Amino acid sequence: MGFKSVKVNCVVMRDVNDDELRDFVDMTRDADLDMRFIEWMPFDKNGWNSSTFVSYQEMLDTIGNLSSDVTDFNPNDTTKWFRADGHRGRVGFITSMTEHFCGSCNRLRITADGRLKVCLFGDEKLSLRDELRRGATRDELLEKIGKAVRGKHFKLGGHSDSESIAKGENRAMILIGG
Repeated sequence: MGFKSVKVNCVVMRDVNDDELRDFVDMTRDADLDMRFIEWMPFDKNGWNSSTFVSYQEMLDTIGNLSSDVTDFNPNDTTKWFRADGHRGRVGFITSMTEHFCGSCNRLRITADGRLKVCLFGDEKLSLRDELRRGATRDELLEKIGKAVRGKHFKLGGHSDSESIAKGENRAMILIGG
């Protein structure tokens, strides 16, 4: 099809799809496919329940036989990359809950209603839409965005753990964008 790479994301949940991890890894055998397993994260109205959560280490233990010979390391990558022996594609893990990468994350998101998110789990205090509507200059916008980035919390949007995130206010992931 001419695509350089294809990523398949899979949010792993106990008793929902955790028994299919090896099947997903097998998809990388003959294809240049990036298979990413994502730790389930608590977002508004997603039915978060810690008993359904599957950790990165549990996923690794279930899959087994992965090597970390992937050489295209990026310090700001949110994914820990591996390769199954003899497979063309890569297998990755997004470990937001058990081994957060907040200190090196350089992701910014703008929601559909124009709010800047410097962290998936953080507040959306800056409305770029409102700033643009009031006629903010480029320099004013850069100053406000810089202030928001500098105010980013070290870990999980200022929350202590997944239960704290679940109890707080946060948009549903479909409203944030990923």
